[in-house]
Amino acid sequence: MERVLWVCNIMLPAIAREIHLPYSNREGWLSGIFQRVQGADKPFALGVCFPVQNLSALPAGERGGIGFTVQGIRCYGFREDLSRPEKYDRGLEKVFGEIIHDFKPDMIHIFGTEFPHCLAAVRAFGKPERTLIGIQGLCSEIARVYMAGLPEKVQKRVTFRDLVRRDSLTKQQEKFVLRGRNEAEALRGCGNITGRTRFDREGTKKRNPKAVYYPMNETMREEFYTGKWEPGNCEKHSIFLGQGDYPLKGMHFILEAMARLLPDYPDVKLVVSGNNIIGNDSLKQRLKLSGYGKYLLELIRRYRLTEKVVCMGKLSAKEMKERFLLSSVFVCPSILENSPNTVGEAMLLGVPVVASDGGGIPDMVTDGQTGLLFPAGDSAALAKAISRIWDEQEDGEGLTLAQRISIQASGHAITVHDGEKNYVRLLQIYREILQK
Repeated sequence: MERVLWVCNIMLPAIAREIHLPYSNREGWLSGIFQRVQGADKPFALGVCFPVQNLSALPAGERGGIGFTVQGIRCYGFREDLSRPEKYDRGLEKVFGEIIHDFKPDMIHIFGTEFPHCLAAVRAFGKPERTLIGIQGLCSEIARVYMAGLPEKVQKRVTFRDLVRRDSLTKQQEKFVLRGRNEAEALRGCGNITGRTRFDREGTKKRNPKAVYYPMNETMREEFYTGKWEPGNCEKHSIFLGQGDYPLKGMHFILEAMARLLPDYPDVKLVVSGNNIIGNDSLKQRLKLSGYGKYLLELIRRYRLTEKVVCMGKLSAKEMKERFLLSSVFVCPSILENSPNTVGEAMLLGVPVVASDGGGIPDMVTDGQTGLLFPAGDSAALAKAISRIWDEQEDGEGLTLAQRISIQASGHAITVHDGEKNYVRLLQIYREILQK
């Protein structure tokens, strides 16, 4: 039986629960595959390695790269500085060499190209024809547009928090440049790539024209395959944003759009999940303001939106789903994305989506059918698209634009994000690589 080693960017929930450690469930599709390859009829023997800040928290007697077993699957932890992913750690090459020596994989599948473990695993394995990298985004492309149209004075701003952490906007952009270089080298060192969009296909081809590109859709978290958005059950004129803590995500575009919407929709509201970077109720919070957070606060005050913006903090999958269903529209205003999971999750639930046309998003959303697209960075066009969702009247079939989009989006998404089809496709890819 062939042996496949996953090099992951998180500890899978099933593993974390078994050894009583905290976990994130953001890579739900990996958990789905993990569950499928544990039975007697499993198609391959799976090994999984993942970053752990404290290796001593792993099961006693199996640390140091020799692994431990969970539900019949061999697991390995490695230490990685996730707070500084732009800094390459050559010591990881030795760690992965030990893991590979112990597990003896026939191929490796790497997730998280923006982290040092990707390049380290490629180098340690040394078999490009048996190395597969899964693309989420492209760091060098992100670096190129990272400032997302911010005024020059804001780009150069350095707050107390930025100074202490050495994490100003210009520093953040520089870090993505470094991450992009490591990512590009990793891509040049592998022979196989999975992706989902024309954007990632063309981007990876520039970096390694010889690599075989395998199209493969993603499976979303299981919570989003049940539930259905209904216009009568949501909060009127409420906008949901999945993340807004750095410029690329485009929260400033939504605030500018809200200023245009406010005269016609005085009850407009923006709900934001993820890190709250605009908290300023205490001295401690004000000292923690980043340059971008300070700029967002300036926009909120300038456009009189103080009572219109609600930051929810980090939400679980269940909480995200509840917020999706309460929202009248989900907006993805990013200046550049490959295939954001929040868009896929919104579409599965049938929440009307308004998204920028940056990167690979047009491969997810068909304008006027499964959502509305607007030119990336154009806040006036964003406001117009949102007002269309709210205002367009019923057609000859008695459906509003929001209802038509909801029906078509959920039907399309359930096909694209079909877990069984995507699992079969993954096995097909593995077979092709293992036959080389």
